[in-house]
Amino acid sequence: MDGIIENDSTLTKKYLAWYLSRMAPDSEKRVRVAFYRTAAGNLPVREWLKDLDPEDRKIVGDDLRTVELGWPLGMPLCRSLSSHKGLWEVRSALPGNREARVLFCLAEGCMVLLHGFIKKTQKTPAADLQLAAKRMKETQR
Repeated sequence: MDGIIENDSTLTKKYLAWYLSRMAPDSEKRVRVAFYRTAAGNLPVREWLKDLDPEDRKIVGDDLRTVELGWPLGMPLCRSLSSHKGLWEVRSALPGNREARVLFCLAEGCMVLLHGFIKKTQKTPAADLQLAAKRMKETQR
């Protein structure tokens, strides 16, 4: 690979994304993405995505698309958060050993994107989990 070494999970994610994008057209998505909308009409995850660098945005977008096409998926790309029933995370490995997370829930056949952030510590901050949990409750009303 011309001197580029990637770990197995990165290669697995890339292959899965490539395979699903070729084999499953948009009409065959297992779940479709919907952005959480605030009472004021804002789309916080969409705004967060637009603020990312183009390379980071592409990586996160590809990972979200992989989940759309291949749901249900597990690690290393996606996992449920045992501390908050019904809350899931998409895990994106970014350049520079950074990690992005998009927290979502499932509602009416959609993965509702509730909150996105760049992880700065190994443990997901409680404030990020609480915000996503609050938004999840709002989608279930």
